[in-house]
Amino acid sequence: MPQPLRLVLVDDHEMVLEGIKAVLARFRGRVRVLAQAVSADQAEALVATLDPDVVVADVRLRGHSSGLDLCRRLVLAAPQRRVVLLSAYDDEQYLFQAIRAGAAGYLLKSIGGEELVRQLERAAEGETVVDPTMAGRAVASAARLQAGEFWPGAHLGLTQRESEVLGYLVTGMSNRAIAMELVLADETVKSHVRSIYRKLEVGDRASAVAVALREGIFR
Repeated sequence: MPQPLRLVLVDDHEMVLEGIKAVLARFRGRVRVLAQAVSADQAEALVATLDPDVVVADVRLRGHSSGLDLCRRLVLAAPQRRVVLLSAYDDEQYLFQAIRAGAAGYLLKSIGGEELVRQLERAAEGETVVDPTMAGRAVASAARLQAGEFWPGAHLGLTQRESEVLGYLVTGMSNRAIAMELVLADETVKSHVRSIYRKLEVGDRASAVAVALREGIFR
């Protein structure tokens, strides 16, 4: 008999973790939860120690590191690492960001227990899995991205608002000036800028502008 998949679960809500564990408990012969973590840092330490077959992580985590950041770091440390992101967000842009981060899959929290286990098994075998409810739309969106039918930077995971903000960064506008132009709060613009840095994998404004120009997002 094959051994059950060994899992580490990551979510910043303990109630969610307990719910996932309760669902997976019905499939003890196929999956086994080794440990659970409520932060990216805690998850990294557990994964390094336990070496699970699959890490199942929420896309959005409280603190400085998101599930996408965690995925990126785990895969960078061990390219064979299988990370499946479990999300409440039915959004193709999150899916594309997950794949760019090296995820083995993107599933929605509304997925049924049997389907969740089946998709995790496929991910462990080397497949890239996408929630069945998103698969068709993801293919269509990918085709539209390839055809350039989305806003600048969509192929890098930027939202339409983040694309607007990046465009203003390229022109040299300050955060305060961007906030006034878009009629947004200063903190909202700062949050968009931080998200842009994370998605472009840069640490400052100059580097973000350089990536935008190099990628041909803005000229």
